[in-house]
Amino acid sequence: MHDAPTQAAEPSLAAGSEGKEPLSAGLKQRHLTMLGLGGVIGAGLFVGSGAGIAVAGPGIVLSYLIAGALAMLVMRMLGEMSAAMPASGAFSVHAERALGRWAGFSVGWLYWFLLVVVLAVEATGAAQIANGWVPAVPQWGWVLIFMIVFTVANLAAVKNFGEFEFWFATLKVTAIVLFLVLSLLAVFGVLPDTEPVGLANLTGQGGFLPHGWGGVISGVLAVVFAFGGLEVVTIAAAESDDPARAVGRAVRSAVWRILFFYVGSMLVIVTLLPWSSMEPGKSPYVAVLDSIGVPGAGQIMNIVVFVALLSALNANLYGSSRMVFSLAERGEAPRALLKVSGGGVPRRAVLASVAFGFVSVLLNLKWPDSVFLYMLNAVGAVLLFVWGLIAVSQLRLRPRIERETPGKLTLRMWAFPYLTWAALLAMGGVLVLMLTDDAARPQLLWSAGATGLVLLVAGAREFRNRRARR
Repeated sequence: MHDAPTQAAEPSLAAGSEGKEPLSAGLKQRHLTMLGLGGVIGAGLFVGSGAGIAVAGPGIVLSYLIAGALAMLVMRMLGEMSAAMPASGAFSVHAERALGRWAGFSVGWLYWFLLVVVLAVEATGAAQIANGWVPAVPQWGWVLIFMIVFTVANLAAVKNFGEFEFWFATLKVTAIVLFLVLSLLAVFGVLPDTEPVGLANLTGQGGFLPHGWGGVISGVLAVVFAFGGLEVVTIAAAESDDPARAVGRAVRSAVWRILFFYVGSMLVIVTLLPWSSMEPGKSPYVAVLDSIGVPGAGQIMNIVVFVALLSALNANLYGSSRMVFSLAERGEAPRALLKVSGGGVPRRAVLASVAFGFVSVLLNLKWPDSVFLYMLNAVGAVLLFVWGLIAVSQLRLRPRIERETPGKLTLRMWAFPYLTWAALLAMGGVLVLMLTDDAARPQLLWSAGATGLVLLVAGAREFRNRRARR
């Protein structure tokens, strides 16, 4: 259990981090490692990257480097705090300890809302693909099947979630490795009916930066949210045998390899194909596989995207249930959600998250361009708000950890506090870009409204609690 800090005095970090979680310790290191690797390899990379290439050209490689570096910094901060103070609520607990109950309440509920809304997009996308394979089963029927399967898996035992994610992530990582190997062979003309491509596609058609640095920055805006999902690793680490060691290893292995997968993929894509041939909404991976003569490339990528969507759906169900359970632990959500099964699974928290997620799915199926669109816009920039609070929390907690429990700093943020401040400035820059971009502005404004509403509720609760204490 986690002690909620008050404004009167800072709680001891040692006391707050020694309490044993009531949840099962059913996740193994291999689960966490593959969750870290596969957590952000989703449809946003396989399909959405085409939009980034269209606006940045070959400069998309730099866009991914910048966005990936920001994600790496955030994960390093989060890894530092989670290794020192493992908790099922991860960054929500850290924010509470660093800034007060209002911060833990706000970031926890915002992240929960983000997961259960995005879950609808993933369930609907997977159902559309499955409906194309088996038209006899309607789209809503596939959604129902997926929701039931993953609900049962998450209710049974945490190791079921871990096994699903392990094999999902293994397939996605294997697909990208094979894609990189085939693409590199094609680049050097080793494959049958191919010749070395040289640098023509990187330097021609306007050069490496056809739209200048403005295009690179626009590319960052198009791809930065694809890195969301890594945070679930630190939530899951609390349910492993050795949380501090597990989260440290998972964070160390994940960030560099994911950056390699993303940047490596983009580099071979823009080397093999003219960037101007890319179309938003169409997978550049399919285009590359078609160009080098891989039979059935579109169907192969459909399978990979399908698995990626189911993986994200499973991870979001897990992450949302653990976040709302942690909020209930600290008195920020209904206490009824604290019921834990004999196997250490917070079943009521799972069911509450599934219920709201299923409502989101129904809204997406019924009103995709109205009600659900507003909900989706309301979480469009929430990830940046969450990342920002992670950075601020790390700035506040690092000196306290060094003072109170220095031995727990087994994973340290690089060049503290300079890189933490640099990450905060970069996040602020992305928010400014969103404000000036016609397509992204509605997301930012709706997300700011949702965040303001949650902060208002948090402030009202804080005011009420202060009056009660007096």
